[in-house]
Amino acid sequence: MQAFTFRLVIFCLLIAASIVNAQEKKADPRADYIRANYTKFEYQIAMRDGVKLFTSVYIPNDSSKSYPIMMQRTPYRVAPYGASKYKTRLGPSESFEKDGFIFVFQDVRGKFMSEGEFVNMRPQDAYKRRGNATDDSTDTYDTIDWLVKNLPNNNGKVGMWGTSYPGYYTSVGSINAHPALKAISPQAPIADWFFDDFHRNGAFVTPMAFIFFDTFDKQRDGEFAYWPKAMDPVTPDGFQFFKDLGPLANVNKNYFHGERPFWNELTEHPNYDDYWKARNVLQHLGNTKPATLVVGGWYDTEDLYGPLYTYQTMSDKNKKEHVKLVMGPWYHGQWNSTQGGKKLGEADFGFDTSKWFQDEVQLPFFQEHLKDADDAKIATATMFETGSNRWRKFDVWPPKKASKQTLYLNENESFSAKAVDTGSSEYVSDPNKPVPHSAKVSRGWDRPYMVEDQRFAARRPDVLVFETEVLEDDLTIAGAIDLDLWFSTTQTAADIVVKLVDVFPGKDVNDDKVDQTTGNRHELVRWSLIRGRFRDSMSEPKPFKSNEPTKVKFDLYDVLHTFKRGHKLQIQIQSSMFPFIDINPQKYVDNIFEAKEEDFVRAFHKIHHSKKYPSAIRFQTIQ
Repeated sequence: MQAFTFRLVIFCLLIAASIVNAQEKKADPRADYIRANYTKFEYQIAMRDGVKLFTSVYIPNDSSKSYPIMMQRTPYRVAPYGASKYKTRLGPSESFEKDGFIFVFQDVRGKFMSEGEFVNMRPQDAYKRRGNATDDSTDTYDTIDWLVKNLPNNNGKVGMWGTSYPGYYTSVGSINAHPALKAISPQAPIADWFFDDFHRNGAFVTPMAFIFFDTFDKQRDGEFAYWPKAMDPVTPDGFQFFKDLGPLANVNKNYFHGERPFWNELTEHPNYDDYWKARNVLQHLGNTKPATLVVGGWYDTEDLYGPLYTYQTMSDKNKKEHVKLVMGPWYHGQWNSTQGGKKLGEADFGFDTSKWFQDEVQLPFFQEHLKDADDAKIATATMFETGSNRWRKFDVWPPKKASKQTLYLNENESFSAKAVDTGSSEYVSDPNKPVPHSAKVSRGWDRPYMVEDQRFAARRPDVLVFETEVLEDDLTIAGAIDLDLWFSTTQTAADIVVKLVDVFPGKDVNDDKVDQTTGNRHELVRWSLIRGRFRDSMSEPKPFKSNEPTKVKFDLYDVLHTFKRGHKLQIQIQSSMFPFIDINPQKYVDNIFEAKEEDFVRAFHKIHHSKKYPSAIRFQTIQ
């Protein structure tokens, strides 16, 4: 009996301990701090045309001082709704909440609890239409005007931040900005959707668009506080799913049934026409006044174009000291993570780069411009150098003190310092057996593939591999990699995909250790492609002439990467990257969204490397 009682006591103690552990795991000190130190209010703020936008506001309980306003406008919901229900995160990082700001979150026009009609990447033309004309810029202005006039204890200064679509709304806030808007941080902002997110130089990013617009593009009847239900996933194997899907016309036929308006508009505008040009926000980013901190990730598979071109445009058209850029070794939004920034997939960057950015750059930037703190001394460009895994600061990006280098493609898939007569390299491209964008099974919209080992592709017969000799010294590339390729095909259409790869040695001379898990690793540094029809114009596509060498020029977006001594620089060339990029039929059709099964044909492609047709890659190097 005593033994039974003893066992019962032990059992009860274990149960009690498990309950305590569960409660500790559920405890969220950050959320508790927000609850204890902020009071939430909800408003419907009227715009100049009478449409009301749902806005939630969190004000510090300490009323002994005034606070600047940190605002985020989003199409993704400002939940939870209800004055007694609190967010568990308010600022870009926890330090903002401890430092003290008024936090404002707003559902943009036509989304969730805000009135009006939502328009994707709405053209910013209200200043041309005048009167009570509205767009996202005027909605931002009207909101800020109401906030500074009505919120208690605000100091009259406003900052904006946001990632991805909210990053776009942050950029837009700087157009004809309200005088109170002193600082903005567009992070991975959408800039031009024909080159970012859903297109890559005209090629279509099928899984991202398919998964995103399944819910985001569903139409609503009135205001609602919930996300629309997504369709049930058929399989976690995106490669198989999109292969079985077939031509893109089958998306509406089998799934969307014409009920996703923006998807329909995408398919009706396959070229860079006036529809897309009107939605290019870059054209409006000249003469902006708020101090600007543009943030992006080198490994952002969604919005890499956005931050680089937002920075470049604003830097070129404004005072350069007014606009800053930060690029870290991050996937989409990883800089916001509380535990991220050290690793991505198989790549290890040595320390928590996200926390460093949050503490050393982001908070000091807003403190300087919104709280009259000391000069944060933020460099024009704060860039993480992958390969060497360190932060570097530059007074201009790309760096001016750089040396130009050209590598010519050569026979036996090698490089040479000058063009030589070595003919061409041929590879097959079969729509029935496309090159996977990843060796892993995924839905097709994933993150770790951006640094994935590329040996799975290098060993395929439909992938060309050009490689340097083993490097005797470190080679640091800074800026874009320009591609001048002479290309021909047996058909009339093709994609050209180029990947920059860092080939690790079996034994790394840099640390004199053999790592059996990473030996000879082929780490992806950067990739991009061009849909061949757009080689001369994104607005006026044209076919290739069969078997005729044609010059194709495009660039891989900026990098800051060091190929360490003992490593090799490699580029891989292929003509599919599936399912991330849709399959090119390779038989020219006017609109790929209307291609039929019989348009998808096998082709043989050539990269020419001779004195007459010298294919080359060009880049800048720094010490």
